[in-house]
Amino acid sequence: MEPSDMITYKNGRQRKPAGATLPPENMERGEMSSSERDTEEEGEGLIRGSDSEDRRHRVRPGIRGELGNVLLLLFLYVLQGIPLGLAGSIPLILQSKSVSYKDQAFFSFVFWPFSLKLLWAPLVDALYFSRFGRRKSWLVPTQYLLGLFMLYLSVTVNSLLQSEEGPNVVKLTAVFFMLAFLAATQDIAVDGWALTMLSRENVGYASTCNSVGQTAGYFLGNVLFLALESAEFCNKYLRVEPKDTGIVTLPDFLFFWGVVFLVSTTLVAVFKRENEHSKGKRRVQEETDGVMETYKLLFSIVKMPTVLTFCVLLLTAKIGFSAADAVTGLKLVEAGVPKEQLALLAVPMVPLQILLPVIISKYTAGPKPLDVFYKAFPFRLLIGLEYALLVWWTPSVKQGGGFPVYYYAIVLLSYAVHQVALYSMYVACMAFHAKVSDPVIGGTYMTLLNTVTNLGGNWPSTVALWMVDPLTSKECQGAVGQSCGSPEEAGLCVKEGGACVTTLDGYYVESVVCVVIGLAWWIWLGKKMRQLQEQSPAAWRCRANK
Repeated sequence: MEPSDMITYKNGRQRKPAGATLPPENMERGEMSSSERDTEEEGEGLIRGSDSEDRRHRVRPGIRGELGNVLLLLFLYVLQGIPLGLAGSIPLILQSKSVSYKDQAFFSFVFWPFSLKLLWAPLVDALYFSRFGRRKSWLVPTQYLLGLFMLYLSVTVNSLLQSEEGPNVVKLTAVFFMLAFLAATQDIAVDGWALTMLSRENVGYASTCNSVGQTAGYFLGNVLFLALESAEFCNKYLRVEPKDTGIVTLPDFLFFWGVVFLVSTTLVAVFKRENEHSKGKRRVQEETDGVMETYKLLFSIVKMPTVLTFCVLLLTAKIGFSAADAVTGLKLVEAGVPKEQLALLAVPMVPLQILLPVIISKYTAGPKPLDVFYKAFPFRLLIGLEYALLVWWTPSVKQGGGFPVYYYAIVLLSYAVHQVALYSMYVACMAFHAKVSDPVIGGTYMTLLNTVTNLGGNWPSTVALWMVDPLTSKECQGAVGQSCGSPEEAGLCVKEGGACVTTLDGYYVESVVCVVIGLAWWIWLGKKMRQLQEQSPAAWRCRANK
């Protein structure tokens, strides 16, 4: 599952582990480019072949000679995080405009491309113009399109958010879905390029660029944007004279980054050669798998009984957490908590998100990593109930239009405990993926399992958002004979001088139902998942490679 939280909206991406550690929310990526296996397959031979050279020189090339490539990778990953951070901020903006939860569910499809990119990753790996460059063939056009979409949005986003009928969620979803799709495609290209842009001595910096860059990009597009867009935040902390708007508007922010995308992509296309080589640096040569061969390989992996069972478990394991993960943050905004304050609460979590995987990996390094997953499961379910209590308590704490410091401290503590349980499950799952993946096809195998893990978190969240409104009960008070069962009936209630009052919030119903389903999964299917650890390595080996 991608590390997610109740504060920032899920963007669907997960970070891949670097060694035994795992970078941070909202951001996290288990998927890897299928070309990543080239590193493992050729690494041993390259190192053996250069033993004599290493003995003669004994001087390991430093990073200084490739500092430009490292900075370029870092910048490309930052660019990737910008549209995802913006997409993560839109649900909070929509919630402040009182859209329905069905609309929120519809918009949540924006976060699916990073969980589905395996479907077109083989195309990105195999189809390209060799003269222009294998990775640049995809990177340059996708980043140009990202820039153009942002410029288009900078002109139209206000009309989409502030039309007379309310926000145009369908068009917003379509445009931001394309942004996420292009960002996922750019991610495939950059992941592949990272393995050959750097020499073997420095290729380990690629994962650092990945985690740091994406985190920084998401922070800029989400937390920083929401803070600078808020008139209340800017007036309180950044201005001497109050104004009615924030320092930055959404159109201005989109226009700025649209220009940055276009200019930087042009510079990369013109000045950066993809196949350049430095003297004395050993580079990984990429192999090109045929598109059909890759898809056949994926199908042969899925057909294996152990893999199929594991995938079904991964697709259902997160149902119990869906209400807490997908709806809680929106409910807090609905209760009056400023969206920029919720976003800023994610900042103190960064050190915790960096340290947790390091600590947890010590307990998942053994032969049974899923034991940690199983033990953390019920604690995370209980945190879901605690979230529901937090939402219920929030309106009574509000004082003079704001909230006291102790309230935010409790929210922050709840979030921190949630992260401990979440990362315990996530790191355990990633460790098991690495343990069972067939080493002959490790890249494709790992990518498949991580993609299924991500999808297992996305679809329950979409369903949870969709079901809030149907499970909510409202009655019309002040107008005899009127009801609030539909938007039309609610409008008639108001016209007759009444008001629609919520008698039962569907979020609380969902929270209880999800926990019950989660407990049932833990009791019956959780044991089945633990039993998969007893399977022999041969049960996980793809027949195509036996």
